[in-house]
Amino acid sequence: MIQTQPSGDKPKSRGRLPGVRQVIAVGSGKGGVGKSTVAVNLALALKETGASVAILDADIYGPSLPIMLGGRDAKPTMKDERVIVPVECHGIAMISMGFLIKEDDAVIWRGPMLAKVLQQFIDDVDWGERDYLLIDLPPGTGDVQLSISQMLDVKGAVVVTTPQDVAMADVRRAMKMFEKTRISVLGLVENMAWFTCPDTEKRYPIFGESRTQKAADEWGVPLLASMPLDLAVAPAADRGEPIVVADPSGDQAQRYRDLAKAVLDATGSGGDVTANSEKFSDFFSG
Repeated sequence: MIQTQPSGDKPKSRGRLPGVRQVIAVGSGKGGVGKSTVAVNLALALKETGASVAILDADIYGPSLPIMLGGRDAKPTMKDERVIVPVECHGIAMISMGFLIKEDDAVIWRGPMLAKVLQQFIDDVDWGERDYLLIDLPPGTGDVQLSISQMLDVKGAVVVTTPQDVAMADVRRAMKMFEKTRISVLGLVENMAWFTCPDTEKRYPIFGESRTQKAADEWGVPLLASMPLDLAVAPAADRGEPIVVADPSGDQAQRYRDLAKAVLDATGSGGDVTANSEKFSDFFSG
């Protein structure tokens, strides 16, 4: 079952990130389920509450956040010679390996090198005062996930999946990994759950009938959100405008706001997440 700290508690982060109130991981058992899409839109939805939000792209081999957040040509700057200033896109502070290599370059590193760059992203970046730092994990259950669990006091993980059996099998492995690394699972996000034909308004479960709710019940975690397949999401991300920015009044953006509310509830943040209490209250009443 989910374990949460009392509202207002600030994680120790094992001596790291003293200005960060909560660290939330976004992971998946396999690739191709839209994990990074969920991560960036969740970050933007949390920002809409008035919270100060940052995101660390821990997918060192396949960094995609600079493209998705519109920062593909940006570069982090330095201050005091050793401190990295993160790039800010759409009001979200971000660091990614994608800023440090060319788009067609390949990162061919063993585990110790991954841990080293993650340590630099955590210790050598000026994250400042943040209500939330989201960690966009790579898919699977490898070195990066283990390193993050050892380096940071992670409040909890959001696990992204699609409805088909092969994805759910990998989710089971991801759940077991988080259990072994003592990271609470805040809940599941079912992505690409169905497609609504624009001509007929009929829903089609393109990955088969969903069993995610049943699985969540069996594992004792909530289903935080079910996201339909929206044809506007991928082109918007390619333009560097996540759907919460590209279509803020649309159904998909509202679903991400609902997801942000569910995550805040699961972390025990309640109404005490940010000094901008008026905007926070408006977000919840809307």
